[in-house]
Amino acid sequence: MLAFLIQRVLQAIFVMLMVSLFAFSLFHYVGDPVLNMLGQEATEADRAALRAQLGLDQPVVVQFWNFIVNAVQLEFGISYRSARPVTEMILERLPATLELAIVSAIFAVVLGIVFGVYTAIARGSLLSKFIMAVSLIGVSLPTFLIGVLLIYLFAVNLGWLPAFGRGETVRIGSWWTTGLLTASGLRSLILPAITLGLFQLTLIMRLVRAEMLEVLRTDYIKFARARGLPQRVVNLRHALKNTLIPVITIIGLQLGTIIAFAIITETVFQWPGVGALFITAVRFVDIPLMAAYLMMIALVFVLINLVVDLLYYVVDPRLRVPGGSK
Repeated sequence: MLAFLIQRVLQAIFVMLMVSLFAFSLFHYVGDPVLNMLGQEATEADRAALRAQLGLDQPVVVQFWNFIVNAVQLEFGISYRSARPVTEMILERLPATLELAIVSAIFAVVLGIVFGVYTAIARGSLLSKFIMAVSLIGVSLPTFLIGVLLIYLFAVNLGWLPAFGRGETVRIGSWWTTGLLTASGLRSLILPAITLGLFQLTLIMRLVRAEMLEVLRTDYIKFARARGLPQRVVNLRHALKNTLIPVITIIGLQLGTIIAFAIITETVFQWPGVGALFITAVRFVDIPLMAAYLMMIALVFVLINLVVDLLYYVVDPRLRVPGGSK
């Protein structure tokens, strides 16, 4: 177990170093930070002083090393547009994005597994066929179009839910804010969470259904039924457990995708999260914010993949036996 964990951690560190190199290259190949901060009217002396202050007069290797050291300490410099610390700006928006992503992930994973199992067990029923037909909408339609349709139906026509914003929030601690403790915050979260999680829900559901149908045809499931075990025990304890082994990877990747692609949903619903902040950074070529967002998304994917690998080790007993994975 320890060797397995060390190997995965070393792989994660290598990936983060490669992402750090790419993020660092943004400072040198996407615009001139000194020109962006001082403008065209600045003198050469002002530009030289700012370059020295930002450390841009040092060798590239030294700059890259300083970038990694600062990134480990969650320091990404000053925003070129607002002249505020990038870490402070991200921490202000991070609770909104994490709140939206967590609710969307729970919505997608729970309903995806439940619907996937049901459509596999009762694949001939009318409800199962209806669920499979409706799932084509989540797979086929792009996220922004789903968001617009939900706004038109539930906010404009019916007036049940707000069309934009996060609603009223409550501050917890020094920097965390949440809308889960207020009625307007919960109502504002419904449409963005459904929009963001619908594609992942349908993908997980169809994958669970396909894997479940494959497992139900195996010999050990037939043997379990021949032993007289209750159908619920056969389906949930034996079939579902083996179904989830290949599904874990997809679920992990989709959870990272929810955070990475929350940009579209946050833009449609004007959700004050990190994704909307990144769109603003791209518009104004705010390199420190872009680099910090890239590092954050990469770290999310790396951590999720690490957790998925550990879950594999727990769920699949073959990985705990020397040579068993072969």
